[in-house]
Amino acid sequence: MSELLQQIINGISLGSIYALIALGYTMIYGILRFINFAHGDVFMVGAFIGFYLAPRIKALFGGSLLIATPVVFLIAMIGCSLLGVTIEKLAYRPLRPQPKLTVLITAIGVSLFLEFGGQLVFGPDPKLFPTLIPSSTVINTQNLVVGSNSIAVIVTALVLMLLLRFVVYNTKIGTAMRAVSYNHRAASLMGINIDTVISFTFVLGSSLAAAAAILYASVYPSINPLMGIFPGLKAFVAAVLGGIGNLAGAALGGLIIGLTETFVVGYISPTFRDAIAFSILILILLFKPSGIMGKDEPEKV
Repeated sequence: MSELLQQIINGISLGSIYALIALGYTMIYGILRFINFAHGDVFMVGAFIGFYLAPRIKALFGGSLLIATPVVFLIAMIGCSLLGVTIEKLAYRPLRPQPKLTVLITAIGVSLFLEFGGQLVFGPDPKLFPTLIPSSTVINTQNLVVGSNSIAVIVTALVLMLLLRFVVYNTKIGTAMRAVSYNHRAASLMGINIDTVISFTFVLGSSLAAAAAILYASVYPSINPLMGIFPGLKAFVAAVLGGIGNLAGAALGGLIIGLTETFVVGYISPTFRDAIAFSILILILLFKPSGIMGKDEPEKV
């Protein structure tokens, strides 16, 4: 039972990171009805922003992690927000009237550009991410060890998800986002600036990806320009599993993927760690394509 509890805590910690990334996928799909495959690479850029900033910010505040860590989070989130908006304006907005397949191919191209551009700028070799979250043992028994990293990841992810829910359901811009998601033309006729709403959606999604990157790099401190591929793909699977376009579904899907992956590693074999997410994707597409919390939408022929 203690071992099971240990795996559950590890799974929730990992799933919380996947959930933050998945929320970016699901928001952009909800607004534009396409998958932003460059989202995982925005996650990678967030990790490198933290990598280069952390030592300088820590030195600026005398090594105090209590002050430096929130500052690094904030700057990484702002940096990735600017990157996300730039990608949307330069790559996606001009292609908005075109078929969705055109935008999808462009998203893959942007993803490859960020990956290989990252290798050129940051170098292809893995780098050790600096310590931002103090690593200490909060609970230590014979079969259960809970570290401060796991608690910090879970609490931070929960706070960010609650803030996102507040923005989407309790603010004017959030109401505009839901209106645009429901019907672009009707929202435009009601005086909503579609471009502003789409840009704000990219800001939210990219900032959550940056926060997830800092958390991920704090738990798995080796980073490289290709680090966003598998977390991004697994977060995409989480979004599809929960019901893409549904915020609660994305969070739930992230937790399920994180728990499943942890159980597979702990009880079966680490060899299947990456395969399990894609097995779940195949199953969900076969038996419930709309996802756990998604709704079946009839298509006009």
